[in-house]
Amino acid sequence: MSEQTPTDRSAADPASPAAPTSARPDAPTQPDPAAPAAPTHGFDSRGKVRTTRAGAWWTALVVMAIVSIAFLVFIAQNAEAVTIRFLTFEGELSLAVALLLSAALGALVVAIPGIVRMIQLRRALTRNAKER
Repeated sequence: MSEQTPTDRSAADPASPAAPTSARPDAPTQPDPAAPAAPTHGFDSRGKVRTTRAGAWWTALVVMAIVSIAFLVFIAQNAEAVTIRFLTFEGELSLAVALLLSAALGALVVAIPGIVRMIQLRRALTRNAKER
């Protein structure tokens, strides 16, 4: 049998202490500090907690509760009746209700063209996806 030198033994036996750590496949590697850390479950790549649907619904519920309380205060403070005239129509309505109705109608006037545009873009995207 041939006799092996210590360098020959380390090349033949990767588990020997003389073997370099880069040659051992089971050796733990040091993380590259320049590389971004892999996100773990529940966290994004920056290490912040991911937003969940339940969390978003909960936040929306709290915001809507606060807005509802503000509306109730507004209605209570502006409960006096006012005369509303529009073209040939005339009627009495609470000031708060009249203001809230006008705000809602204004929001619809703004939202309808946006909805129409989103539908147009969705149809164009679907059409382009079918052509590919």
